[in-house]
Formats: sequence, structure tokens, C-alpha cells
Amino acid sequence: MECNSIAEAECSISSTSYGLKTSRNSASDSLKTGDSMRNFKLVLAYDGSEFAGWQVQPNAATIQGTLASAIGRVTGEKVLPQGSGRTDAGVHALAQVASFASESPIPAANLLKALNDVLPASIRMTAASEVAPDFHARHSARAKTYRYRMYRGEICPPFLARYAWHYPFPLDEDAMKQAAAEVAGEHDFTSFAAVDPERGQEEGASNVRRIFSSHWERQGDELIYTVRGNGFLHHMVRNLIGTFVLVGKGTLIPEDVKRILEAKNRTAAGATAPASGLYLVEVEY
Repeated sequence: MECNSIAEAECSISSTSYGLKTSRNSASDSLKTGDSMRNFKLVLAYDGSEFAGWQVQPNAATIQGTLASAIGRVTGEKVLPQGSGRTDAGVHALAQVASFASESPIPAANLLKALNDVLPASIRMTAASEVAPDFHARHSARAKTYRYRMYRGEICPPFLARYAWHYPFPLDEDAMKQAAAEVAGEHDFTSFAAVDPERGQEEGASNVRRIFSSHWERQGDELIYTVRGNGFLHHMVRNLIGTFVLVGKGTLIPEDVKRILEAKNRTAAGATAPASGLYLVEVEY
């Protein structure tokens, strides 16, 4: 289990101390309760630097896998929590949302405390609530907001190195702001999407997304990009960043963004920006 790296003292938990009373079958070690199935919504923040992304993978530490392990330790159930989206390796979150069904009688408030007791310090639960049975972290989402941080100073403080893309070279930031505005609205974002084999198997999958807002702003030594949309494709935000940087360098002009969108070809856009500067900020329902 991915939680093996956590000290046993941290991973062990007293079920009764959080209001969870269980009776276990020694053969299956599964939770037995008389309660009906409940649906939980979790909001979590994490430092993605040392994780191989959200989605569970064999022989790799992931957010989903670590959370599943923690839920299992707390409830005695084997569940795979579903996230609002699959953040990539090294990407961070301020308010990722996950959901899972459980028969556990533990109150949501106690679940929050219990999970934070067993999770590593790099993952924190900020909220837990019981929701309607039809709520799903991904399918029920209506909008998401991502933020990307670029540190523009000559020397990046070591405490920011894992949380921003250090880019001290000359950029026309005004041109980048104009380019960002070009992606607002509904477009086919194929040019900005990395190949996603799993999604490619979905029948009728579309690369059309609506971007509600897209803008850059200066905050001290940081240049920050914020984008809000009804959905995002694999690597989409980081590929947008890479393209905006080409505009800032003068390789492209802001109007080229429209041409790149119309091309519907990944090779027309810029390189993928580093994962370290990207954050999932909010998911709306």
C-alpha cells in the first residue's frame, strides 16, 4: 500500500475514537454495518511534487492511491475515490474534490479528522460532507479554475522552486495577456491536448471546451495565469502556457493563437510547461 512509507505510529488509528464501530469477518476483513450506503464528498489540498499524479498506478505513489489507502484504514472498506480530474505528476491542488460511497457510520466531521491523521503531511483534507447519492466528483462538476505561477526574478528562492516555473528571461508580458484573451469562449482545443489513451476509448469524446475567463497578472516577482472553464483536456493548461511563452518571446504574435486553435493539431502549439507551477484552485458544482 502507498501508505507504507508513513510511520506505523501515524498510520494506526483507533476506530472507536472517531465514532466508528465495526465488526469484522476474519475471513474477508470487510466492514459489516447495518447502515445503508452513503456518499461522501471530500475536498483536499496537496503538494504534488513527490506524487506520480492523481490516478492510481502500479508501483508509484499517487494521490488517489494514497487516499484510497487512508480511507481503507479508517473505514475498513476497499474503495477507490473518484476525483474531479486527473492532475498530472508534480501538479498541485488547493481544492481538489473526490467522492466515494461507503457503508461506514462514521460522521463526516470525524472522517475529516481521521483521514488527516493517517494521510501524509503533503495531503490535507479541508472538508468532508455527506452528499446526495447521485453526486460524482467528476461527472457533477460544472467548472474548474486552474492557476499557473511563473517566477520572473533573477534568482528563485529555494522555497518556491517546487511551486513555480522559474523563468527569468525577457518576455513581452503585455503580448502574453493579449494571447490569453484569445482562448476565451468555446473552441476545439485539440491543438493544446496531449494524447490521452484512456479518454480516447470514450465513445463520442469531444475536445470542445468553453473557457469562461483567461488572463495573466503580475504579483511582485510572479507572473500568474488564471483560467476558468467547463473542462480541461490532458496537459491543456500547460500547453497553453508553453504557447503563451512563445508569444512573450516574440516567436508568435497574439493573433497566432486563433490560428493554432483552428489547426486542431498538437504540433502547431508550444511545448508543455513544467508541472511545478500548476495548481487546481477550485471545482464548481
